[in-house]
Amino acid sequence: MTDSTNNENQVPETAAQNQPQQPQAHFELMRVYVKDSSIETPSSPACFTRQLKPEIKVEFDPKISKFNDDSYEVALRITATCKQENDTLFVCEVNQAGLFLTRGIPAPALEYLLCVTAPTVLFPYAREFVSNLVNRASFPPLNLAPINFDALFRVRKQRQAQAAHAAAQQAAPAANEEPQA
Repeated sequence: MTDSTNNENQVPETAAQNQPQQPQAHFELMRVYVKDSSIETPSSPACFTRQLKPEIKVEFDPKISKFNDDSYEVALRITATCKQENDTLFVCEVNQAGLFLTRGIPAPALEYLLCVTAPTVLFPYAREFVSNLVNRASFPPLNLAPINFDALFRVRKQRQAQAAHAAAQQAAPAANEEPQA
């Protein structure tokens, strides 16, 4: 027998194999934490002596801040205010946050991940925290309805596009006007 090299199974090198690889996109939740929480019950204990027929108003406010070169903090503040007639029964505020690692993600995708995906991940934690605080204040459990952050993001982007279009239309006639001598 003779020694021979079998070239059939070898893969030829291509230019793509010789180039350095692009970093793969990476998005990861590093930590979930509560930045702040509070519950105030200004009408207690009198509010516990009457039948409750409360009106509940829920507000939320996501904030994004760059932590370092490849990570962002996303904080979702939820404020639930419960009133009955002119009395405030409770005000519950939870500022639930997360630290998200981001690498190799293009700007439009990063914006979506930070404005939609991150708050969607954080919301169940905040929802549970609000429910626990309200329950510990001796009120019936408050179960917040899910929030569609994707729909809110799309509405915000649509409004931004409309505002930019309106601003461009207002600027266009002014640019076409000739100065009078």
